Amino acid sequence: MSEKAKEILEWVYCIIIALILAMLFRYFIGTPTIVQMRSMYPTLIQDERLWLNRWTRTTHTLPKQGEIITFEAPDVTGYRGNEDEIDLDNPIAKYDKKSAFGWFVNNFLEIGKKSYIKRVIAVQGDYVEIKEGKVYINGEELEEPYLQAGVLTESKNPGFNNFTVPENCVFAMGDNRTQSTDCREFGCIPLEKIESTVVIRIWPLNKWGKVD
Repeated sequence: MSEKAKEILEWVYCIIIALILAMLFRYFIGTPTIVQMRSMYPTLIQDERLWLNRWTRTTHTLPKQGEIITFEAPDVTGYRGNEDEIDLDNPIAKYDKKSAFGWFVNNFLEIGKKSYIKRVIAVQGDYVEIKEGKVYINGEELEEPYLQAGVLTESKNPGFNNFTVPENCVFAMGDNRTQSTDCREFGCIPLEKIESTVVIRIWPLNKWGKVD
């Protein structure tokens, strides 16, 4: 093999290794992202850049109430007209089982993947009630200073407005309640589908810092 060919191969190896390391870092440690929807307004605004912490996924740590998370979008995102399909004793969002290759492409390469960004409202064992425009956790009204004045939390599905959050799951909603597709429509999110927690806002620079 000529010296030039060897040099080209060395560069190819270096590029491949760099790409693999970058994908490993993105999946297991953290990654930047761009806010694309209005469901977390006014906390998060479209086109803002965030840094996501994926170490929580790596360590299988359940996020805490109040944290903002990203999670894989369920395959069933609404039951309107089919409420009888909801398991009231196990109100968990439904995901189709993927092959090993499908999982790799969707989650590791992130090709064709859709994710939601929402705020954790309740964690495993919490009893959730949504009534009269408010949220109650374990019988006490939840204080939500991150909501805009006058915003009411309406129930979107009778199957997910009066329940106990299953083990290793969270119940999450967007801060912009009237324009958010969230757990009120498809149920609680299991730990294995939670991808990351939002750490800091990195753009615009005048808003750089921790996101509450």
